[in-house]
Amino acid sequence: QVQLVESGGGLVQAGGSLRLSCAISGRTLTNNVMGWFCQAPGKERDFVAAIGWSGSTTYYADSVKGRFTISRDNAKNTVYLQMISLKPEDTAVYYCAADGHSYTNSNYRWEKKYEYWGQGTQVTVSS
Repeated sequence: QVQLVESGGGLVQAGGSLRLSCAISGRTLTNNVMGWFCQAPGKERDFVAAIGWSGSTTYYADSVKGRFTISRDNAKNTVYLQMISLKPEDTAVYYCAADGHSYTNSNYRWEKKYEYWGQGTQVTVSS
């Protein structure tokens, strides 16, 4: 059974930084796209970032380009989201997600691409 467990969320002031972690267990996902999504209160869940199956390609929502960095450490079965220059509008629950299929980066922005999801971690940015 695949489990994704996020950690690293919290309360931070605007301009601050956080690093989210997503620990993967239950299945090897080293050749699968991994993504981060976020959901603010009253809004739909949105794509934030993804890292391709080879680890060499990254994708970002326009709103986070230059501020967020996604990375993966296959040896540790962990995916990270480094967030800097945080803004109040970044406040949301952040979810880690994993594609159930290997060796394909297609449709990385679509929720339906991702078979496995974590429970989410809250990020709150105060002004």
